[in-house]
Amino acid sequence: MKVCIVGASGKLGQYMVRHALDRGHEVVGVCREKSVNKLDEFRDRVAIVSGATDDRAVIQKATAGCDGVLTVLVPWGVHGYSSGTAQAVLDLAEPGARLVFSCGWHITRDGQDRYSKSFLWTVGAASRIARLLRLVDIDDQVEACRRIFASQTRWTVVRGSDLEEGESEGLPSWSRHVGDPVLASNKTRRIDFALFMVAALENDDLVQEAPAIVSRRSPSALAHSAAATSSDHR
Repeated sequence: MKVCIVGASGKLGQYMVRHALDRGHEVVGVCREKSVNKLDEFRDRVAIVSGATDDRAVIQKATAGCDGVLTVLVPWGVHGYSSGTAQAVLDLAEPGARLVFSCGWHITRDGQDRYSKSFLWTVGAASRIARLLRLVDIDDQVEACRRIFASQTRWTVVRGSDLEEGESEGLPSWSRHVGDPVLASNKTRRIDFALFMVAALENDDLVQEAPAIVSRRSPSALAHSAAATSSDHR
């Protein structure tokens, strides 16, 4: 499979590049010119297209001939960076291509997610401060996902819990709604978030789904697995 990774130079992006190469995929990476050097270790194995990820000409060039596109939806600035990136991918990726986008738990598809008061307060406060400083626009990431959800393309939006570094714990567990017991631990290794993104390319069960993920070795995921096993043996 030929795969384009939009936002390849960031931490999540680099993990996705590594996972994609490990699976034998041909990889095209997109990142800003100033970040190209972050991909030096992959230079002999990855084609790199430099430029802003919301630049339609950049996306058109990078996604040409690609069977799948992995996109990190980063809400930099206050000028529609996330929504511009998402729209470019939706419009310019090859017809029928598998499109997988990353975001956080704060994104809701159907309004049935259940958030704690502390989570909502933290997201709200961080969003207001970041926008005031003109650093990040969380609302634009929400708009980006609204456009994805309305699309008839073969998309998946992977919603990550709080991230941490560390060795891989395997493919994360997932559920359709934040607030489901399996997700209670709210922790995922960044390397495994990337693994889920790459694996989703070949999992048609996730087409037009917005899975919220958590580490498969987290207490909540282990408890959920144990309960499911117990139920199966009754």
